Amino acid sequence: MKNIILFGPPGVGKGTQSKKLSEHFNLIHLSTGDIFRKELKNKTQLGKEAKSYMDKGELVPDSIVINMIKGYINEHAAANGFIFDGFPRTTAQAKSLDKMMAESSQSISGMIAITANEEELINRLQKRAKIEGRQDDTDIHIIRNRLKIYNTETAIVKDYYKKQNKYFEINGIGDIDEVFERLLSIISKL
Repeated sequence: MKNIILFGPPGVGKGTQSKKLSEHFNLIHLSTGDIFRKELKNKTQLGKEAKSYMDKGELVPDSIVINMIKGYINEHAAANGFIFDGFPRTTAQAKSLDKMMAESSQSISGMIAITANEEELINRLQKRAKIEGRQDDTDIHIIRNRLKIYNTETAIVKDYYKKQNKYFEINGIGDIDEVFERLLSIISKL
C-alpha cells in the first residue's frame, strides 16, 4: 500500500500529476482543493466556512481540513492507498495525518515536492484560470499572496518529512509526461 503526498506551491502541477499517479497505481486521489470547491458548489457549511479563507488566498484552518480528511480516509478504508494533493499544509496537519494513518495500520510512504520558479507558477495559474475558470487563479494579488503563504507557512512542512527520511524533490519544469517519469522513478523506490 502506498500513501504519497504530492507537495509544492500552487500551479506546480500537483493535481495533474496526482490524477496520473492515482490511475497508474489505483490509488484514491484526495485533493483538498477539489473537495473545497465541491463543498462551495453545494453550498455546505464546510464550503461556507472555507470560502471566507479561500477568497483571500489564505489557508483554511487545520481543524476544518483535518476533520474533512479524516472523514474521506474513513470513507475509503478499503483503498490501495492515497495520493494526498494539497494536504498537509501545516506541521500540525502532517502530525494529524500520521496519526490518522497509524489508526488504520498505515503510514505515509513519502512526500514528493514538485518545484518550479515563481514566474512559471504565475503563468500556469493564469492559464489555468482561463481554461478551467478557477476564480482563485484570476487575481494576481491573490496568486502572489498564495505563493507567499506557501513559502512562509507551508514549505516548512517538508522539514517534518525530512526528519523521517520521507522527503524527495523533483523539478516540475517540462512536459507532463517528463514530470510523471521523474515521479515514477522516486515512487518505485518507496
